[in-house]
Amino acid sequence: MEVTTVGTPALWIGFTAFVVAMLVLDLGVFHRDAHEVRMREALVWSVIWIALSLLLCAGVYAQFGNERGLEFLTGYLIEKALAVDNIFVFLVIFSAFAVPAAYQHRVLFWGILGAMVMRAVFIILGAALMARFHWIMYVFGAFLLLTGAKMLLGRHTETHPERNPLFRMLRRFVPAVAEYHGPRFTVVKEGRRFATPLLLVLVCIETTDLVFAVDSIPAIFAVTKDPFIVYTSNICAILGLRAMFFLLAGAVRRLNYLQPGLALVLIFVGVKMLLVDVYPIPIAISLGTIAGLLGASVLASLLWPGKPIETVPAQDTASAMPLPVAPLVPAAPPEPRID
Repeated sequence: MEVTTVGTPALWIGFTAFVVAMLVLDLGVFHRDAHEVRMREALVWSVIWIALSLLLCAGVYAQFGNERGLEFLTGYLIEKALAVDNIFVFLVIFSAFAVPAAYQHRVLFWGILGAMVMRAVFIILGAALMARFHWIMYVFGAFLLLTGAKMLLGRHTETHPERNPLFRMLRRFVPAVAEYHGPRFTVVKEGRRFATPLLLVLVCIETTDLVFAVDSIPAIFAVTKDPFIVYTSNICAILGLRAMFFLLAGAVRRLNYLQPGLALVLIFVGVKMLLVDVYPIPIAISLGTIAGLLGASVLASLLWPGKPIETVPAQDTASAMPLPVAPLVPAAPPEPRID
């Protein structure tokens, strides 16, 4: 199967350069000093990221036509919706490791930067596989169908960050300290470098996002086969994930019907991929169906609020570090040198 793309080398380079510039501006200027992100700041940044994404969507529409514009918008909506599920998991991780609010933005920044690299690799591999093996579409479709069904039948399954295999391996082989040292991921004590709990939290964030990427990338390929549209819509959606986390962290616990809505979205796009050679579902119908399912799940959550979804109880950051990141080395001198 031939994979065509509207992305020229100039567009790929230009988009990537723009993203890198925005990330440098974000961390290097606006969030240079670690601080707790308040609701107003999160709202402003959410509006900025959404406006930039819609501006790019308008550019795609104007330059490449209605079909490509709708594909970008649908892919963006799918990834944005699935990102809400990420927020709940991030809440669990931050609560389990008692991450101070001032350091959460830094962890999410580097976590999302790693997520962008992983997604780029996944998209390149996915496009290459579909170009060479048409039947891979059916594999993706079946995977999304099963994932959606599992999510629909087993909602609100517990998340245990301390059971993460990569996290457990890091704890075993990398010397670590039990206390936070500001926004630093590593600290030097007695001439040796140790990981801080913040690095262990970052590992959990990265591996969790890897799992979400396995779902979201095939879902967007159900909408479009253009690697450039898949990449840009996906990256635009996760760029605003940090701001959306601080904006919706409290509200997401009350969206009791969101997970079933996301499950139905995955089932729909899975069916769409399985029917690709029988009845290609028009992109406008796909966009309307996905938006309708997500809107209905949010409306149902507001009309019939149930018991808020619980996360791991937050711990006192002044107390000892939670059990999952107990120190692997003897206690250090009272005033270590930090660099």
